[in-house]
Amino acid sequence: MSVRNLDRIFRPRRVAVIGASERPGVVGTSVLRNLLTSGFGGVVYPINPKRESVQGVQAYACVRDVPRAPDLAIVCTPGRVVPGVVRECGEMGVRGMVVLSAGFREVGEEGRALERQVLEEAARFDDLRIIGPNCVGVVAPGMRLNASFAAGMPKPGRIAFFSQSGALCTSVLDWALEHNVGFSYFVSVGNTLDVDFADLIDYVSDDRETDAVILYIESIARARKFMSAARSFTRNKPIVVYKAGRFAESAAAAASHTGAMAGADEVYEAAFERAGIVRVTEMADMFDCASLLARQKPARGERLAIVTNAGGLGVMATDALIARRGVLASLSDDTRATLDSFLPPYWSHANPVDVLGDAPAERIGRAVETALADDGVDAVLSILCPQTITDPTETARVVAKVAGGASKPVLTAWVGGRLMRAGREVLSDAGVACYDTPEQAIDAFMHLITYARNIEVLYETPREVRLGTAPDRELIGSILREEGNGERGEATVLSEQRSKEILDAYGIPVSRPEFCADADAAVRAAGRIGYPVVMKVHSPQITHKTDVGGIALGLQDERAVRKAFEAIVDRVSAARSDATIEGVTIQPMIRMRDSVELIIGAKRDPTFGAAILVGMGGVTAEIMGDHAVALPPLNERLARRMVQSLRGWKLLRGYRGKAPVDVDALVETLIKFSYLIADFPEIAEIDINPLVVSPDGVIGVDARMVLDASAGPGHPGAFPHLAIRPYPEELERRETLSDGTPVLLRPIRPEDEPAWHEMFGRCSQESIRSRFLSLIKRTTHKMATRYCYIDYDREMAIVAEVVENGEKKLVGVGRLVSDRDARSAEYAVLVIDEWQGRRVGTMLTEYSMEIAQTRDLQRVTAITTPENMRMLGVFRRLGFHLQHEREKGVVLCESDVSESPV
Repeated sequence: MSVRNLDRIFRPRRVAVIGASERPGVVGTSVLRNLLTSGFGGVVYPINPKRESVQGVQAYACVRDVPRAPDLAIVCTPGRVVPGVVRECGEMGVRGMVVLSAGFREVGEEGRALERQVLEEAARFDDLRIIGPNCVGVVAPGMRLNASFAAGMPKPGRIAFFSQSGALCTSVLDWALEHNVGFSYFVSVGNTLDVDFADLIDYVSDDRETDAVILYIESIARARKFMSAARSFTRNKPIVVYKAGRFAESAAAAASHTGAMAGADEVYEAAFERAGIVRVTEMADMFDCASLLARQKPARGERLAIVTNAGGLGVMATDALIARRGVLASLSDDTRATLDSFLPPYWSHANPVDVLGDAPAERIGRAVETALADDGVDAVLSILCPQTITDPTETARVVAKVAGGASKPVLTAWVGGRLMRAGREVLSDAGVACYDTPEQAIDAFMHLITYARNIEVLYETPREVRLGTAPDRELIGSILREEGNGERGEATVLSEQRSKEILDAYGIPVSRPEFCADADAAVRAAGRIGYPVVMKVHSPQITHKTDVGGIALGLQDERAVRKAFEAIVDRVSAARSDATIEGVTIQPMIRMRDSVELIIGAKRDPTFGAAILVGMGGVTAEIMGDHAVALPPLNERLARRMVQSLRGWKLLRGYRGKAPVDVDALVETLIKFSYLIADFPEIAEIDINPLVVSPDGVIGVDARMVLDASAGPGHPGAFPHLAIRPYPEELERRETLSDGTPVLLRPIRPEDEPAWHEMFGRCSQESIRSRFLSLIKRTTHKMATRYCYIDYDREMAIVAEVVENGEKKLVGVGRLVSDRDARSAEYAVLVIDEWQGRRVGTMLTEYSMEIAQTRDLQRVTAITTPENMRMLGVFRRLGFHLQHEREKGVVLCESDVSESPV
């Protein structure tokens, strides 16, 4: 997370072009010409040791010779000399570079070695930032800066475009010039040696000229950093992504069902959804989608009303909507009555609302306005085709006026050619999305829905789930150490018995098998367990036992057990002569009423780390393909949404007389499972298949784990195998107030939202003003999402939790919010009035400063009112420098973290 010195690249005053030239067809020629002809208002220094001037501008032999240190150096030299150029620029004080040179990792090992040299040179200089290498360059239209070899300068706009494909960049720029599309920033990221997507997203996050971001992604190198930046951005603005390589094959050899079922593209899809990103699958949709999301009001739901002057177009739109799993709104009786009052008797009397072909502009506008007023309608699509008395332009003006005053999205489709062109321009100029066909408009509406759904799911308040007994992490760790002691880098497949031992230690219900080396032992085990029983082959080489005839179900007596033992040994020996059959396992035959078989599993994705899968299970799990993929950690809402997204959800809810299964138990199991994956990076793949779910609960019938010997136990709180940092349990701390009251200091969680609202409600307006420097009469869910749903990599909020009358209550919170460079942070603290003066604020502040030190923050600032004497005293004791700003009526408190006494 760093935007340090990116202004040197995007807002430079002095630019050096290293490798500037006049030769036709040379990159250095195009770059210099673009800078000189685009209207850039800064100074340009051509660097060419063989020429006195280049393109009519005085040239310099090297960067050291220029009169003043450039802010930005654009490198157009051969790749082999780039390390020396980086060194020279760093020594000169250059802190922004765009390296267009090729010949790096894209050409193989020699190029990768060259990249390492560049990194080594750049590391010698504090905060030297590099875009590229192997890129087209950057364009900042608002600065009239074209630091690229792409021809033409697009107009300033409100969409930032970041692409990994240089060829695509030149095509998109050419297309933008032809279609008069503008950009706030246009960046070819190249090999992302330093500056990557996350840095760029963070840079434009606070930019008032950027309303949306478009990404063209081929791969992501720093997934956790990317997820953190994207999640922060999409809180307020949309990101649209086109991901190339949707159908790339995953690893050929998968040791588990999950490894085979969850492809790499599905994990990307899950990551985008978790980050609130809208994905498009057609390049043509990128700009329409981004523009729509940036300009349109957010959709509150998925129910669409259609108003049209042509019934056939309404039917086409309805077909497109249903085909894309949209929802056609049902009009209320009041809405139909209102429409009856001004529409001709032969209108459709339903949705789509056919206002008939003779409708004037006022009738269409009034119909759109009436549909918008229906509480059962979330958005309206107005479709117009040219008819004899239709005035498309005047209708556009009327609809645009209605849309401008609406709180719901309005989309339009002006279907036709030249007669509709002026109307489309009217709508577009008014900020109303207009499309050529009903299908395009429906696609756009579904993008709105996708964005709204993603954000809604991310910030829904999860129910707190009591997970019962704490997991036995010590036992699990000892098993993993014992089993995973093979050669480094070699995967270890755990037996079903050991896998279930780990799951059981984590509180996940499983049937426990007993190992039996021979038929006699199997008979004794079956007698202890009780008939009927299940027998499974026990072989370290066999993962999918059903495939080799290695399972016998429903064995009712001793004779059946002996017969099954012989049959399994014969079948498996014939199918897998290479396998060592060590014996069998015996476990109870699980028979649960109205049960459904599911699979839950996890795999290690090379980009995003651990990914979790839930789907319809059993032996046909891979054939059915009904599954959902998500990134851990999961909370109650995320786990429940995974289950609800399955096509088999109707089976779980109860179907044709069957009772619904215990979904709460399933959700709890998924949450525990996600915590297990988070806690132990050694687990590379895992299946529970089938997981039998019934009205009476859940139980894992079969399980298998694959360990990665190279992973090893993670450092507490590090979670390198996760793309999203989970709740930092290691930061929980128990303290005692001077009166003996126990206090739990811990990070805030999304589940704390109800308690946060209650805590806020117990604060006086004076306390609230001291914290927020303004009066806030009531809290909202949107406000709570900002304070309870936090990215633990970017900020930290520590709450003080006490027990009052047998109930857990929040009585205070201290919050550290890092800047985009993670060098300094703002601190604020709130303690409810009745707990003030009892050292709660002191504890929160001292602990927050400790956390600031562990995160290598350099500076912490806080702002409060002069009347907040208690906290001013705390800040003084902790070494803060206090500065009274009397004109603003506040006190600025600032601390050098390294000198803090905590």
